[in-house]
Amino acid sequence: MSDHTEIPTQPFICGLDAALRMIGGKWKPLILFFLAKEPRRYGELKRCVRGVSDKMLIQHLKELEVDGVIVRTDYQEIPPRVLYELSPFGFSLADALVPLCQWGDENAEIIEENLCARLGG
Repeated sequence: MSDHTEIPTQPFICGLDAALRMIGGKWKPLILFFLAKEPRRYGELKRCVRGVSDKMLIQHLKELEVDGVIVRTDYQEIPPRVLYELSPFGFSLADALVPLCQWGDENAEIIEENLCARLGG
């Protein structure tokens, strides 16, 4: 069972614990990052979030939709056209990630050096 489907048996430790429950997983923050820029169709999102499998992308999109972070609009057309976009709640979460993105941009060189050293490269 994934962390997402487990019901917490006790209150969140802190606000960070609550936030991490919403964005837990390798791909959710990246999904939020790209949807904050503009609504996207599945194929566009798959190209943006390089390396994610179809299974994981579908799973994360479903979880984010259930959590009220994204809105999925199915236009009931042939060929199928489905659009994913952030809800107001999702935009507030994406806004909270902006400082983390800035920190990553500012420290990307150091992070890369540390990762290479850790991996023996």
